[in-house]
Amino acid sequence: MQTALITGSAGFIGYHLAARLLAAGWRVIGLDCLSPYYDVTLKQRRHAMLAQTPGFTPVIGKLEDPGRLMGLFEDHQPDAVIHLAAQAGVRHSIDAPRDYLEANLIGSFELLEAARAHPPKHLLMASTSSAYGANTEMPFEERQQANHQMSFYAATKKANESMAHSYAHLYALPVTMFRFFTVYGPWGRPDMALFKFTKAMLAGQPIDVYNHGRMSRDFTYIDDLVTGITGLIAAVPGAEPVSEQDSLSPVAPFRVVNIGASKPTPLMDYIAALEDALGCKAQKNMMEMQAGDVPATWADTSLLSALTGYQPQVGVCRGRRPFCCLVPGLLPHLTPLPLAPALQNACAAPRGNRRIWVFGTRKKPAGASCLCFFLVLNTRAAGLRLCSERRNSSQPVRSASDQMFRARNIWSEADLFSHIRSTC
Repeated sequence: MQTALITGSAGFIGYHLAARLLAAGWRVIGLDCLSPYYDVTLKQRRHAMLAQTPGFTPVIGKLEDPGRLMGLFEDHQPDAVIHLAAQAGVRHSIDAPRDYLEANLIGSFELLEAARAHPPKHLLMASTSSAYGANTEMPFEERQQANHQMSFYAATKKANESMAHSYAHLYALPVTMFRFFTVYGPWGRPDMALFKFTKAMLAGQPIDVYNHGRMSRDFTYIDDLVTGITGLIAAVPGAEPVSEQDSLSPVAPFRVVNIGASKPTPLMDYIAALEDALGCKAQKNMMEMQAGDVPATWADTSLLSALTGYQPQVGVCRGRRPFCCLVPGLLPHLTPLPLAPALQNACAAPRGNRRIWVFGTRKKPAGASCLCFFLVLNTRAAGLRLCSERRNSSQPVRSASDQMFRARNIWSEADLFSHIRSTC
């Protein structure tokens, strides 16, 4: 059995990657500090679902804690190390740059030191499309110069690339850096556009649209991203390039690889897709470009395809339909959310070939714990009964639609999530 060490295993991408590797028969050691950058309950829930699978070992702690990573490498001797843990967010790096210094630079240094002492077969580290900074030549290709980062977040990730290259050169450590392009999907970060926009639209509140909507992103669905990462595990950098576009270093077993959809979507089209899925119009608050942001991203994935045969399978219009957002908190039971009139109408009757159900939450004093889902479901997922795990609560689970709960099957959260993704 192969062993993978995943840092950031309770994060959005780390959770999905760990689940994929566990399903493939890997043993996974998952390290996460459960930082409060967003609701920790969401991260705890991801780890709890992973823990339902034999072979997953959760470790709670910070990368930058001296000796922690060294001990994990020594104890588990991982075959592959996938370093995803980081302080994320372009805009947050303006307000709290020290968080990025500690997690992204010092934490990555501790990881590189541990990998030097106990070399894995392959070290894979997450970078970002933000590393391309002020570049305007599209699509972004790995061999382009990337020297003008626009945010401190991007600067720390580009610094990680340089740090990793030096270790690859000095210690013959095989390293692949992947640059992610705007990842979205179920169990995603609440600070990302998909969740922020959806929450505001359902509440009838305006959404902030920067640069007056004149932006585009290479939105990448989480399943496609994880497929790219898992394919790269076996693509260990060697001595010879695989194509003319290979970013393989001439002095080290090191390369940079884009993982994206290679299909930029205008921001206004993305919002229109959400409007279509939710059955309500967005109130748009048009604003100037935010500091540190860039107007467009677009990944050239030719190198990834040459290395792994990667072809993205999910576009924005399809990817939004199985959208499922966990709403964490201390809750007594499920209750309907207040809905905008347009969404109430959509809930009352089929809309095309879809019906929309929305489950919300009612606040509860601390002391009991329950989780609920906010689901946008295809009609093929109708007739399921949501089984919500509750502790210290005697109240029955209530729903916005009793009919939905009369189904024969009771589903765990993980099974329900898997079914939605496979059928929607």
